[in-house]
Amino acid sequence: MNDQIAVEALTEDQARKELARLVTEIKLADAAYYGEDAPHLTDAEYDALRQRNLAIEARFPTLKRSDSPSDKVSGAVSDGFGKIEHGVPMLSLDNAFTDEDVQDFADRIRRFLGLDGEEPLEITAEPKIDGLSLSLTYQDGRLEKAATRGDGQVGEDVTANARTLDDVPEVLQGEGWPSRIEIRGEVYMNDEAFAALNAVEEAAGRKLYMNPRNAAAGSLRQKDPKVTAQRPLKFFAYAWGEVSEPFAETQVEAVKALSEWGFDTNTLFKAHDQVEGLVAAYHDMIERRARLGYDIDGVVYKVNRLDWQQRLGKVSRFPRWAIAHKFPAEKAVTVLEAIDIQVGRTGSLTPVARLKPITVGGVVVSNATLHNEEEIERLDVRVGDQVEIQRAGDVIPQVLRVLDPDRAGRGDPFQMPEVCPECGSAAVREIDDKGKMDVRRRCTGGLICPAQAIERLKHFVSRKALDIDGIGAKQIEMFYERGIVSAPQHIFQLPARIEAAGYPPLFEWEGFGSVSASKLFAAIDERRKVPFARFLNGLGIRHVGQTTSDLFSRTFVKWSEFWSAVEVARDTPDSDAEHALVSIDGVGGAAVGALKAFASEPHNQDMMAELIQELDIQDGEAPASESPVAGKTVVFTGTLEAMTRDEAKARATSLGAKVSGSVSGRTDILVAGPGAGSKLKKAQDLGVTVMTEAEWIDLVSGL
Repeated sequence: MNDQIAVEALTEDQARKELARLVTEIKLADAAYYGEDAPHLTDAEYDALRQRNLAIEARFPTLKRSDSPSDKVSGAVSDGFGKIEHGVPMLSLDNAFTDEDVQDFADRIRRFLGLDGEEPLEITAEPKIDGLSLSLTYQDGRLEKAATRGDGQVGEDVTANARTLDDVPEVLQGEGWPSRIEIRGEVYMNDEAFAALNAVEEAAGRKLYMNPRNAAAGSLRQKDPKVTAQRPLKFFAYAWGEVSEPFAETQVEAVKALSEWGFDTNTLFKAHDQVEGLVAAYHDMIERRARLGYDIDGVVYKVNRLDWQQRLGKVSRFPRWAIAHKFPAEKAVTVLEAIDIQVGRTGSLTPVARLKPITVGGVVVSNATLHNEEEIERLDVRVGDQVEIQRAGDVIPQVLRVLDPDRAGRGDPFQMPEVCPECGSAAVREIDDKGKMDVRRRCTGGLICPAQAIERLKHFVSRKALDIDGIGAKQIEMFYERGIVSAPQHIFQLPARIEAAGYPPLFEWEGFGSVSASKLFAAIDERRKVPFARFLNGLGIRHVGQTTSDLFSRTFVKWSEFWSAVEVARDTPDSDAEHALVSIDGVGGAAVGALKAFASEPHNQDMMAELIQELDIQDGEAPASESPVAGKTVVFTGTLEAMTRDEAKARATSLGAKVSGSVSGRTDILVAGPGAGSKLKKAQDLGVTVMTEAEWIDLVSGL
């Protein structure tokens, strides 16, 4: 994993290959960790793979794979066990790595729930046990079945094995337990028991377990329950899944109930009403970590009120109401030998530190991202400096600080180039609408810049753009280098451009024949009819990726109407057209500004005029839905009392509606709460259907 390119510096083709590599590595790591209980990566290395995958997907959303690990809970079900479907999915947890991440987590909760700064927000903190997740289902107080987490939906049936654990009661104690409840927790092995087990294994000449987590997992997943019974496994209960009726109002009450029913719960579990308390608990657990007698790899925070947990729900494979604060990544010291500049597909210039190779957490690394020139200035990092690095959140480490800034003979401060190293065009820092300077310096060369032109063309033909079969990175590079294709429209003029450039017909080229050449031309012709969203995404405009392209497509439906609005917005600032673009929920000013800038460039205007002549851009379609608001444009205004604005928007979008931030002739429904002002008046003037919040809830309830 050394010599990795920083995420910010990846080209699209490199990103695609990197995502494929990451999927393979994560699958292999999951199989080793969950299936064989014999991991070949440390936790930090595994987290780094997942964080790198997420970072690349965030930068290149169109490249997200159908088998992306970001959409799946880690784990698998071994063929050696029966299968049990969980009544409620066993989700993973999102990660926090800094104290600031914890504050961000609390702030997100407040925003989503609409809490003001005065309303208390209690969040619990508990050690994150490094063990194996186990789900125990009790019917009328008796243990019915037990399952590992598996893939989150289906786990392994380890009922017979779980019955051998002293910490797993066969019959619930006390009273007040629901008639049916799925109790969840972690199977683990303490340090003393782990050492004793490995001593036995070593004496018997068997392979030793790598750590207590693997020993616990391997012990619970024995095919012979008698072997499990001989292993000193323990179980902490901390959560629940399927439940027939409510049994608590808060996480604290629920954990107390679990203890009263006969389960061990962690004594360090506690609720806090301030983020400072959570952070203090985290640092306290770091100090306690070596003395606990069992392995933990972080702290888990959960919103205390269960009704708020319900409202917050989940996103992707994580609950919104919980997060894991991981312990710090490993650090190392090395020498910065050079700073290189890499130019990305969007023209961004990214400085990359070339390091004297060093091992960090068992992995040799020689590169580190420096992000941008503001980060270089903040660190005051220079060639020859001794630097501290940390592998946190990415396989490529980050430079934390310079250790010898006062040494004699230190070099001059590094200066970012003001011209693109690839094409010589000006490299500038853009100013946004609020007058704020972009932290990144970007090449202004666009398609004349080799670093951008080739990557933009590769993006144009890629799977989630025009998806032209037979033209990939290799073909684009070949046609570009021979001067045949330097702009998107040239792809649809390929035979004529080959002839005009003085080359023989394509079927005479090395690697081609009459059949393959004919198939390539046919594949190109098949893509002359292209969906609105794919075409817009294929243009590679900054801030306008697959998701934003879909939003524009569903809102405007017709390409001609959309592009007309872009051109009017370009020529007439603050026009109705610009408002119509910006008001689409999920779009925002950055995307609209990028569209206007793209449409303002003369060479882009020429390219678009020529390209559109080659294509038949198909109308977009609203999401299919049987709901009464599917395809309708909805605006929320005033104060909502039964739900927050975020909840209302999320619900409307899930039912196929298009949520906008402003009222226009395209608006179908205005939901007006108390305090509605100018939007309500405008809606009435335009004849838009106006509803109260209660009427809106009646309309969409039960769907």
